[in-house]
Amino acid sequence: MNNNISDSIRYVGVNDTDIQFFENQYPVPKGISYNSYLLKDSKIVLFDTVESDFGDEWLAKICLELGDRKPDFLVVHHMEPDHSSNITRAMNEFPDMKLVATRQAVNMLPQFFGDYDFEGRTMVVKDGDTLSTGEHELAFFTAPMVHWPEVLVSYEKTEKVIFSADAFGKFGSTEYDDDWLDEGRRYYINIVGKYGAQTQSLLKKLSQFDISVIAPLHGPVLKENLGKYVALYDTWSSYEPETKGVLVAYASVYGGTKECALEFADMLRAKGVENVMTYDLCRQELSEAISQAFRMSTLVLASVTYDASLFPPMHHFLHHLKMKNFRNRRVAVIENGSWAPVAGKLMTEAVSALPGMTVIPPMITIKSRMNEATREAMNLLADAIAADGKVSD
Repeated sequence: MNNNISDSIRYVGVNDTDIQFFENQYPVPKGISYNSYLLKDSKIVLFDTVESDFGDEWLAKICLELGDRKPDFLVVHHMEPDHSSNITRAMNEFPDMKLVATRQAVNMLPQFFGDYDFEGRTMVVKDGDTLSTGEHELAFFTAPMVHWPEVLVSYEKTEKVIFSADAFGKFGSTEYDDDWLDEGRRYYINIVGKYGAQTQSLLKKLSQFDISVIAPLHGPVLKENLGKYVALYDTWSSYEPETKGVLVAYASVYGGTKECALEFADMLRAKGVENVMTYDLCRQELSEAISQAFRMSTLVLASVTYDASLFPPMHHFLHHLKMKNFRNRRVAVIENGSWAPVAGKLMTEAVSALPGMTVIPPMITIKSRMNEATREAMNLLADAIAADGKVSD
């Protein structure tokens, strides 16, 4: 995929196709990109660096684009190491280059680069500050906690480009020309999702600009249908469901809870609920389960009791939902336990502690395996969910 924006704004990022886990926890089977850009004008601006292992490739791309010219400025949008690791290498390579960043980012430099001498080589910017490069002009504004406190976003006025830091990024290297939505959603919910209020503030700042291109730090440069991406970010950061539908998330040891969850999903489909997804919390990727929980309007939790508590996969799922500020959903609960089921009580307490949550009765209790009585109760619960306009049109 060609991430070049124009003859003046060039892509010099790299793809990491060997990485297994982003942030050492999120599987990225299609890799990840570390995006960096060059603005070529009377003055040359380099936007961000790349992860430490890719410095040679990155510098080679910069030199190929510039020939004998050198960057005048390095704009640091985000200090996370996958974007900042080559800062000192770039400062050594281009000794006349100045670093442009927020005060918080400049204060972080010693944390990452020890005693390196940045004296006289930094330019602190704040909301509304500008930088003219000749035929282009950059306007800077802060985006604190999207998703670190030092984040900076830049708007290039001539070509109407937003350099959006981690916002609007996605998992997957740019070698894959795949649909943005699923991996863009999984990226936002798991990386930025906790900070909905701060993302809303960023969207308000973006609304003042006429934007033709969004250039994030991960994933493809976005050049078409930009309203779609902004609308999705507005929905996600408002903690509102993206889709009318139901996620049935289950955690089963010997199959009884799984059998119940799958049959309950079929009941919902038979009653006209169009979007029903099942997710095995023991076998499928947790970050995708979190992403789909945010996507859907209703969540069904089905878990076995384990050691007089919740089965760990369900506990981890609920813990991560809380970490990401999950809220404003309807939830149904199915518990299993061969002699002393407590999973239902614990799941109900966990979701009830989150803002804007509604627990749909009745709670279903299974003793080892389903029987006719539990199927009747499941049918009543399925009726209650299906009758809700929030799960189907």
